[in-house]
Amino acid sequence: MFVKVYQYHVQKGKEDVFITIQGKVTEIYKRYLDFDSIYLNSKEDTTKWMEIVKCRDENEYNQGLAIINEQKEIQDLFKEFTSILCDQSEIREESFMERYSFESLHSN
Repeated sequence: MFVKVYQYHVQKGKEDVFITIQGKVTEIYKRYLDFDSIYLNSKEDTTKWMEIVKCRDENEYNQGLAIINEQKEIQDLFKEFTSILCDQSEIREESFMERYSFESLHSN
């Protein structure tokens, strides 16, 4: 499983706009990719967000992303997204391969 992790800082008070943008982005991504995503918000710094995207295969992800990035709608949403980031905030990204997954063990 290919995993892409993004990290960025969203301005305080813009969280609802952020969630709305990400909802629209997800709809577009689902047209071209089979993926799961999760958004994490830091408890220590509420402006800090981490987005984790899981896709079956890195090539599939890259091919889908190439098509997605050509869409005007996604370009407009990206501009809107970057406008709500904190000043001087960068979008950090890293790629991973999921090697192991352990199911939670529950004792009764």
